Amino acid sequence: MDKFFSIVRGLGLKRGPQRWLGGVCGGIAAKLNVDVAYVRIGYLLFALIPGPAFVFYLAAWLILPDQRNAIILESFLERRAGRP
Repeated sequence: MDKFFSIVRGLGLKRGPQRWLGGVCGGIAAKLNVDVAYVRIGYLLFALIPGPAFVFYLAAWLILPDQRNAIILESFLERRAGRP
């Protein structure tokens, strides 16, 4: 599992500091060097198309590192593995 999280960190994509929900759109906007409003509008248009927009956003929130380089899913799995 550590290799997976290393690969995710190596992408250079982090959840952004401009947060409405989880910061996913802000992180994508920072990586693409565009205004976050464009990414949010794009996501909303994507969400209107029948498909897995919510699942995509949730997955991105779980596996993209935040500004401190912490990944929510990794932290959850480490805490769970530490319990008997």
